[in-house]
Amino acid sequence: MTNKFLTFILCVAVFSFTSCDKDDTPTGPITIVIDGAEVSPEVGGPNQPNQVYLDLSTNTSISSQRDAWELGFYTGSDFRVVINGAIYMAVGKLTSTDIDAVTSSSTEVQDLQPKVAVGTFDAANTAYVDSPYGTITETAIDEISSTDANNNVYLLNLGYEIGTDTPATGSVDISDDSRGWKKIRILRSGNNYILQYANLDDTTHKEVIISKNAIYNYTFFSLKTENEVIVEPAKKDWDLNFTVFTNEITGYGSYGYSDFVVNNVKGDAKVYMIDTDVDSFTYDTFTLADVTATNFTDDQRSIGSSWRNGGGPGSLPSLKENVFYIINDTDGNLYKLQFIALTNADGVRGYPKFIYSLLQ
Repeated sequence: MTNKFLTFILCVAVFSFTSCDKDDTPTGPITIVIDGAEVSPEVGGPNQPNQVYLDLSTNTSISSQRDAWELGFYTGSDFRVVINGAIYMAVGKLTSTDIDAVTSSSTEVQDLQPKVAVGTFDAANTAYVDSPYGTITETAIDEISSTDANNNVYLLNLGYEIGTDTPATGSVDISDDSRGWKKIRILRSGNNYILQYANLDDTTHKEVIISKNAIYNYTFFSLKTENEVIVEPAKKDWDLNFTVFTNEITGYGSYGYSDFVVNNVKGDAKVYMIDTDVDSFTYDTFTLADVTATNFTDDQRSIGSSWRNGGGPGSLPSLKENVFYIINDTDGNLYKLQFIALTNADGVRGYPKFIYSLLQ
């Protein structure tokens, strides 16, 4: 056996996270790609308290409590701010640019409050939530202008507390009491954001500088703790997010969904669905050669709630057994993924399970 071959073996066996150059010298880290796994995201049961972020190529995940943040400050070239749809937040623009002059007795505030909410069954209320597609240019808060006078005060509905009751088997208890209201105004300073915020009847406000960090999709801020918080992994370190979600129903406006799955379109993770009742594929037989690249979209809801039947009067949601998904992850790997459980063995919601395999 040659010395060069022995060195190659060492590079593979000893330096399992290291590549070798032409001199057979370890040079740096390489990406280890998982072939597949069976995964049970820790959503947290029928109250679904967690947002779970999964990276398929490493089979790793992190979990964040879904009420840990209210505002996400975009770190890309645009100056955009998102609200937390996982707790059914909503936001409405006021005419004032003086945050201290706005109170709950303001006529405009009183007129706007009934409208700035999720689930009012008014088609027009989609104006008060971020685009469910995930398009950063379609946030409920206007793009933050470099001219201060163009940045208005916003009325912020903080959504709902996470549910705490134990629902009937197969049901969910997602939301509890209202979390109240805030008023905010957001300005720019160079490449930073300036957040002004206060309780609705305060006549003075607090102010904090929020910096962009290009490693992440957003810099998140908690109005409850008044601090920046880490919610998501780095933008290239997650592919799917299991979460409660503010979606829309055509003709009826914004509406809250449980058991929802978002793909990381800002990190270039894209998905499309295969319906075995329509397409001539099965999960077991689908191969790399069967991938149709033009089927991938920029909609972060490409999985969404489509992996389960919605239920209705007299019936509970149930797992769809006729669909699976093709995923182009943030590293460019292609996987197939199929859900195998919506509930645990006792029929309790909030215990999803799926399998996935690297397409080769």
